[in-house]
Amino acid sequence: MTGELITRAAQGDADAYEQIMHLHQEAVFRLAYVLLGDAQDAQDVAQDTFIRAYHQLHRFDTTRPLRPWLLQITRNLARNRQRATGRYLAALQRAFMLKPRAALIAASAETEHVQRGDVQMLWEAIQQLPTPDQEVIYLRYLLDLSTQETADILEIKPGTVKSRLSRALDRLRGIVQDDFPLLMEGRTL
Repeated sequence: MTGELITRAAQGDADAYEQIMHLHQEAVFRLAYVLLGDAQDAQDVAQDTFIRAYHQLHRFDTTRPLRPWLLQITRNLARNRQRATGRYLAALQRAFMLKPRAALIAASAETEHVQRGDVQMLWEAIQQLPTPDQEVIYLRYLLDLSTQETADILEIKPGTVKSRLSRALDRLRGIVQDDFPLLMEGRTL
């Protein structure tokens, strides 16, 4: 059915493309949100993802699953947005001699941990990981994608997904033990 929808959408059938968007919009938005951390930015990236996908749909191989392709586009657009935002913030810091954001976060970290629940603390711990580690955790666990789908999106082999995931979880355990010990009480990662 999806192959037929893709073919119809590539031929200009707006209803078919609307069905495709409806089927995949949640996953696209969720990935953009976990990568960007801002709902408005995630919404913009999700919209851009579907616009870009629509224009490239004629090149898509309908024998392959669509979701990994859409999520790969989402990931690339989110990375581009992060780079642009990072350059903008760095310029602001230089211009106004602002304190680095990390110093502000560290100063209020203890207060935040008392006020936030386990989910928020885990979210913060994951955000301390390097971007490739965050991506593999988000895709595999938060979006509940298979190893193969994760591999397709990251453009790596499934075995590499498994090894990256193992290393990412080891790093996450270390961060949790060092910075979020409340998460470790009676729990395992």
